Parts: sequence; structure tokens; C-alpha cells
Amino acid sequence: FSFVDVARRAAKIMPNGGSMITMTYLGSERAIPNYNTMGVAKAALEAATRYIARDLGPKGIRVNAISAGAMRTLSLAGISGGRGMIAQGRAMSAMKEDTSMEGVAGAALWLCSDLGFSTTGEVIHVDAGFHMMGLAGDEEG
Repeated sequence: FSFVDVARRAAKIMPNGGSMITMTYLGSERAIPNYNTMGVAKAALEAATRYIARDLGPKGIRVNAISAGAMRTLSLAGISGGRGMIAQGRAMSAMKEDTSMEGVAGAALWLCSDLGFSTTGEVIHVDAGFHMMGLAGDEEG
């Protein structure tokens, strides 16, 4: 199913509002080696997230995406060079750490809870700051 179709169907069982989340990756914004077609698909998913958020907002339904950094998952195992992505992500992130599954889960809980009220149509990066770095450097800050 497409996220648009799933969101429209789910909205029917959310008469009092609610929250929907999809998962994306930085390959939607930047050219990532070996990610190829998935990057284009994720870019489309992020655009769809904004449009669904616009359509469902009047019904009190918030729609967001979480862009998680590379983690040891089944999805990463399917990407050539995936293990190297984790090490590079750690080395090039602002926090110099791996993306944690707990951090991704925490962001999802925030978006689904009342604390995420008034947040919709967003792509939340949970990647230890990897997405916002410019050049990699080895100096201490």
C-alpha cells in the first residue's frame, strides 16, 4: 500500500484526531552511495507526508516522518556497504555516536503523544546530528 492510501484509510478510524508517522532516511535529501531508487522513493514519501498533513489537519490528525540515521536493521542489511554506513555516520555526526533505536522510539512517542501537539508535516531527523554536518573534521570542539 502507499502511505497516502493507508493514511486515508486510517483517518476513517480516527474520528477524534490522532497522529501518524512514517519512516524515511537522509537519502531523500542527499545522494547516498548504493541507496539509488530508494532515495527517490523516500523523497516522494516525504512530499506525500506534507500533503497528507495538509489534508488531514482539519480533522485533528497530525502526520509526520522520522528520518532515522543508519542503524543495524534488516533494511540496512539489504544495502551494499550498509555496515560501513554506520561507522561513517558515527564519525561524521555532530554527537560522534550511533543513532540509537531508543532515540527513534522516543521521537515517535513524542510525536504520538500530546507533547507533539501542533507538530505536523515535519521530517524529524534522529541521527545524532549527521544530517546537518558540512565537512567532516577530526578537531575537538
